[in-house]
Amino acid sequence: MKHLHFIVIAILVVITSCTLDKTDYEAELNVETTEYIEFEEVTSIISGDYTISIEALNGTLYKGYNEVHLKISNTLTDEFLDSSKVTFLPIMTDANGNKVSCPHEYNLSYDSSEAYYLGYVVFTSESSSTVDWQLYIDFTDSDETHAQNQIITVEEQVNKNLNMTAFTGNDDEQYFIALVAPQSPSVAQNDLLAGIYKYNKPTTIAGVFPDPSQFSYSIVDAHTLLIDPRMPEPSMGNHSSSNNQDLEQQTDGLYHGIVNYTMTGNWTLNFILKNENNVTIKGTEVSTEFTPGVEGEKGELFIDILF
Repeated sequence: MKHLHFIVIAILVVITSCTLDKTDYEAELNVETTEYIEFEEVTSIISGDYTISIEALNGTLYKGYNEVHLKISNTLTDEFLDSSKVTFLPIMTDANGNKVSCPHEYNLSYDSSEAYYLGYVVFTSESSSTVDWQLYIDFTDSDETHAQNQIITVEEQVNKNLNMTAFTGNDDEQYFIALVAPQSPSVAQNDLLAGIYKYNKPTTIAGVFPDPSQFSYSIVDAHTLLIDPRMPEPSMGNHSSSNNQDLEQQTDGLYHGIVNYTMTGNWTLNFILKNENNVTIKGTEVSTEFTPGVEGEKGELFIDILF
C-alpha cells in the first residue's frame, strides 16, 4: 500500500508539472489562430484594355498553400472573360539572380458558377530584401494572346497549422507537402488536408524566358501519407493520440485524413510518404516510448504546428 501511495504521488507530480509547463508555454506565446473564409483582392494588373484581378484568402499571399482566383475584364466592353486560356507562373529571384518557381497550377480552369479562374500556388518562401516573387500571366481574347507580369509580396505564414516542408525523396525527386486545413484546430478529431507536389525535372533545354517547361510542378497522385502526431515538449513526454487516420488522396487532388489533438499546444506531425507500390519515399517511424523530461523524438519527415 505504501508503494502504491508513492506511485500515485509521482503520477500527480507529473500531471501537475505538465499542466503548469503547458500553461506557462501558452501564456508566453499568446497564440491566436484566425480562420479566414473571405477572398479579397491581393493586387490588380492594368494593361491596355484589360484588368486582371488576383484574389486570395484575406487578400494576402502567404508562404505555403494559397488558393487563387483570377478575374479578367475587358474595360472597353465592360465584360469579364469566361472562355480564355489562362496560364499562371510564379517565379522567385534571389539575391544572386537565380530563378526558381514553386508548386502551382499552370493552366487555370474557369469556374462558371463563381465566375473566376481557379488555381493554387504553394510559395516556398516569403518576400524579403533578397527574395522577389513575380507572377507571369498569359491569357487569350479573340484568338490574341496577352502576356502580363507583376511583382507581388508573399507574407510570412504566422499560422503554424498551415506550415509546409520541402524535401528530397529516396527516389532523388524534390517533393513538397503543404498543410491546407484546419486553419484553427480544435481539441478533437480534426479533418486534416494537405497538398503533396513534385518538381518535374526539365527534359529539354530552356527556351525563351519564362519557359514553363523549366518551372513545372505536378500534384503527386495515388500516394499515402502516414501520420503520427506527437507533443515534442519535454513536459509532454512524446505524448501521442489515438484515432488518427492516414491521409489518402481524394477527387480534389488533396490528401485527406484525421488528426486527433487531445490538448492545445505544440504538436509535431510526423509523416511517412509512401508511393502507390507502398515503397517509402521519405519518413521514419517515431519511438512510442514515453519520455517525460526529454524532448520528443521527431521522424525524418515532419511538420510542426501550434494552436
